[in-house]
Amino acid sequence: MPVQFNLNGVLCVEDGLPPTTSVLDYLRQHKGKTGTKEGCAEGDCGACTIVLAREDESGTAIYEAVNSCLLMLPQLDGANVVTVEGIADADTLDPVQAAMVETDGTQCGFCTPGFIMALYALRKGGEKPTDEVIHEALAGNLCRCTGYTPIVAAAKKACGNAPPDVVGARATLVPSSSYATENQRFSAPTSLEDLAALRAANPSAHLLAGGTDLGILTSKERQPLPEIISTVHVEELLEITETDDYLELGAAVTYTRALPYVKRLYPSLATLITRIGSRQIRNMGTFGGNIGTASPIGDTSPCLIALDATVILHSLSGARSVPLEDFFIGYRETCLGPSEFIKAIHIPKLSSGQAFRAYKISKRYDQDISSVIGAYRVGISDNKVASIRVAFGGMAATPKRASASEAALAGKDWTEETVLAVAAAVAEDFTPLSDHRASQAYRLRVAENLFVRLYRDLSEFEDLTDVVAA
Repeated sequence: MPVQFNLNGVLCVEDGLPPTTSVLDYLRQHKGKTGTKEGCAEGDCGACTIVLAREDESGTAIYEAVNSCLLMLPQLDGANVVTVEGIADADTLDPVQAAMVETDGTQCGFCTPGFIMALYALRKGGEKPTDEVIHEALAGNLCRCTGYTPIVAAAKKACGNAPPDVVGARATLVPSSSYATENQRFSAPTSLEDLAALRAANPSAHLLAGGTDLGILTSKERQPLPEIISTVHVEELLEITETDDYLELGAAVTYTRALPYVKRLYPSLATLITRIGSRQIRNMGTFGGNIGTASPIGDTSPCLIALDATVILHSLSGARSVPLEDFFIGYRETCLGPSEFIKAIHIPKLSSGQAFRAYKISKRYDQDISSVIGAYRVGISDNKVASIRVAFGGMAATPKRASASEAALAGKDWTEETVLAVAAAVAEDFTPLSDHRASQAYRLRVAENLFVRLYRDLSEFEDLTDVVAA
């Protein structure tokens, strides 16, 4: 079945191109939309930024900037796509384009279309263009001429006053269930049962959600992937459920969609999430994908382990729940059976008297892979440690709990002296490797120091229940 989508308001129907054709290559080579540039082919530079427009459950228009270098063509099926060529109205520039001209926001011009599309999404979203918001919106766009000051000025000039919009006026398309060429197949099931059946029939197929990892294999490494199963049209994997006791995120829920819930319930985790890639990446990347890659330096896994999260796995045989700490069984290995997939992540809420903190240590604040992540759920009663869960990333072959450190803290007085004495227990829990990101000695010292940071951070509160969101 062909892929159908709207490109700058014009219906496109494509059939015959390889499913792993990147949207970037498609736009440039097949549609002549050369404003979209290739700078890195891995979602870091933002030169390839385009915008996907949709309506949320309430009918509100949502405009999300994404990296076209990481998207595969069939991922556009049913979408409304906007490129830099499509935002002007006849002979009138879009306000973002006009502001970039007025502030002299371009030098060599290579990065300019990507910046314009990132700011277009910001403008259409209606956020107030504070310095913090602009920084976050542009963290995924690099100007190698370093002309950031006029670009920020353009953002302040153009953003924050977009009129209401209706995406549905552009058309709503029903996505195809499959797209195939002679040597490749891209399946897009729309129900949990169909996904389970496809997974059982094709256990070696690559599961695709946002594609922020898988897209690099096709865009940069040019690997042929014969069988791909997309999960983004399965409603059960897109659900967000909140009760008095827990938050449950479908495996295909993006960071962006989850962020309002996480910010309210686990503010420290929300801060860390805003450091996962850029807005473009967070608009594509998912919790299920981050967990499923089983990376020892994945940002969310140690945090979710510290929060005592479980993953709900599904197959034709039914569902089962596994504590996340038991999900990882080795380097890049999980307990998933051949026909299983992650359906959801179940996260308990904090109890009264509990606090959660997560700290990411990396060479750069934005757009960088972690050297160490420390995550802590602490319960304090009568100035004693009533409960404690600690997990680290970057310290072992898997994200892992610090059991010896937990045992050394449990029941002890909550004082800096206690924390300093206990920090040395980290060496009992971990024997990290040295690599290009950090040495073994550095990782151990950082992990020890993070306990002190935790104590000093939480000690700013006279009552620890103050850190639990209402």
